[in-house]
Amino acid sequence: MKLYYTPGACSLAPHIVLHEAGLDFEPVKTDIRAKKLPDGSDYLAINPKGAVPALQLDDGDVLTENATVLQYIADMAPEAGLIPANGTARYHVLEWLTYVSSEVHKSYGMLWNPASSDEAKQTARDLVGGKFDFVQSRLGDKSYLTGDSFTPADAYMFVMLSWTKMHGIDLARWPSLMALQARIAERPAVQSAMRAEGLIQ
Repeated sequence: MKLYYTPGACSLAPHIVLHEAGLDFEPVKTDIRAKKLPDGSDYLAINPKGAVPALQLDDGDVLTENATVLQYIADMAPEAGLIPANGTARYHVLEWLTYVSSEVHKSYGMLWNPASSDEAKQTARDLVGGKFDFVQSRLGDKSYLTGDSFTPADAYMFVMLSWTKMHGIDLARWPSLMALQARIAERPAVQSAMRAEGLIQ
């Protein structure tokens, strides 16, 4: 498999989960602005949407969209216990994956746009904050989003939390989320993925 990623982007989540799953893969650093691969070829030939992540399977098929890619990776390594095989517990993981993707992630949109006004960026910060309010209210004293077990949804949420500093969002307002971020950051797979992307030494 090949994981097309951009350092620190949302593709960090599947990078983490691939390490958690212990699967063999080739990371391919992608210039998401220029849509270019390291050899100069066009990334749009891999993913016409132009976004990361993209996961190219051994047969050449390509999966995109973070929630889908994360679920696929978890299912490829059932022995890693990253996602329940079936039943209500599985759907709670998918529920969180969907929420992080469609609500938390998308709320950052205007913060990434250099053309956004200061007012628009503050509106986005407030929107992200509202999503964090909800996550903290549901997290309670649980170790991870769905309980005591780390899942792909936690990897995705970790990336969303990691974006706060660069966008002027003070996580101190959400102590449970700060604790979640710190807990996830300590995981060896997270450190391996972040080191591979040049995010930590």
